Amino acid sequence: MNSLYFPMKSNDRKAKRSGMAAMLLTMVVTATLFAGVVVPAQAQTFNVLYTFQGPNNNEGAYPQGLVQGTDGNLYGVTEAGGDNGGDDDAGTFFKISTSGNLKALCAFYFGTCAGTQAPSASLILGANGDFYGVDLVGANIRLTPTGKLKILYNGSGNDISVAPLVLASNGDFYGVNKLGGVNVNCGGDTTCGSVFKMTAAGKLTTLYSFCSDYQSGVCLDGQNPQFALVQGSDGNLYGTTYAGGNDGVNGGYGTIFKITETGTLTTIYNFPGYTPPSSALILGPDGNFYGTTGAGGSGTYGPGGTFFTVTPGGALTTLYNFCSLLNCADGSQPSNIFLATDGNFYGIAWDGGANQQGTIFQITPSGTLTTLHNFDGTDGSGPNGGGTVMQDTNGTFYGTMQESLGGGIGTIFSLDMGLDLFVETLPTSGKAKKAVKILGTDLTGATSVTFNGTEATFKVASSSEITTNVPVGATTGVVKVVTPNGTLTSNAVFQVP
Repeated sequence: MNSLYFPMKSNDRKAKRSGMAAMLLTMVVTATLFAGVVVPAQAQTFNVLYTFQGPNNNEGAYPQGLVQGTDGNLYGVTEAGGDNGGDDDAGTFFKISTSGNLKALCAFYFGTCAGTQAPSASLILGANGDFYGVDLVGANIRLTPTGKLKILYNGSGNDISVAPLVLASNGDFYGVNKLGGVNVNCGGDTTCGSVFKMTAAGKLTTLYSFCSDYQSGVCLDGQNPQFALVQGSDGNLYGTTYAGGNDGVNGGYGTIFKITETGTLTTIYNFPGYTPPSSALILGPDGNFYGTTGAGGSGTYGPGGTFFTVTPGGALTTLYNFCSLLNCADGSQPSNIFLATDGNFYGIAWDGGANQQGTIFQITPSGTLTTLHNFDGTDGSGPNGGGTVMQDTNGTFYGTMQESLGGGIGTIFSLDMGLDLFVETLPTSGKAKKAVKILGTDLTGATSVTFNGTEATFKVASSSEITTNVPVGATTGVVKVVTPNGTLTSNAVFQVP
């Protein structure tokens, strides 16, 4: 295995691991309302909502990314901390309000969520309102909003997952193991990674083991996937490997692949030398994918990484080269991009910026970058841990930084760009009569729900949740909810097969 330029953290449970797991949209095509509409950067308000206090604090340390729950709160996991009988590396499951009130719901390992080790990736929200995720040694877990844990699948010693799951249109979960599968050609006794499928009940099937195509010391089909999959508009799943592949010169710096829901894998792109991927792919409104590399590129002041787009057929175009400004003032080592409702992408640059502590950036689909915030260490520090960002249905962005200067072990922040409220659906596809949850903000008093113009019967469960069913006659399109304060549109097209 080649030595990579882009620095990686140890995946030992007692090490502080990378927070590069991306916040992703599952099986989405951005709503036609937003397709082609890009809103330029505007005045923004940044606030630190919470600062974690230390590894032995019950609330945890080193937070992963956030996900919005059906109750309107944000939920997440930490890699360490918690009231767990003396083991300060077990981690916690917590919720935090959008105003910053945090509550630890359970602690892993020896705590009230005993039986699992430190969570190694962000959670995702399931169609039933529970949260799904992975722990360090490959266990797949389900957590209720009150903190009740169920282990759906116990991974073997070789199953090391550092990427969130994704809920596909068929109702199954898909994921990757950085280590796992059956092949060991990637070095030592370590397996080379795998793609798996898991039912909601926890039945797991390994679909593909990487390094199945091993030639001249190179895993031509890639190895060690570290970022979440995304479902394309063609129904296939797309992802990246962090090593392996062959660009014809170097070999071993990662691939982009597509895989069918049944496990047929095709490599569509090989990353060039010293330019590995650094975030999950994001499906754009044009049907192409967008992503970042954490190193490489042709930045004037260093190979600080890139922002790129790639077609489902594998034609890749670099849209922006980081470190194009003096002292990498535009950031370097980008990660965790997120497609927002204004049609722009948002992400975290681990390093660079005005204070060399990383940035929050906005970048248009054509590659115009705007730095929105420069971390200064007190509000978060990127070089030793990185961070994440997501968008709440109130329009505001929320995110985490795993560390801060002076031994700090994480912050949670908000970034208000003045974007409008919206709704999102769980799931994002379904036939007529399928049950659907609609998440939003200030939904009380809603008078109408439509699926691409077709009226649906519904119930307002709370100010943040509506329950409904796909109406007979509905077709693919956006979901709209009429409330006393205006009409809210879904952030994604709802697919009706």
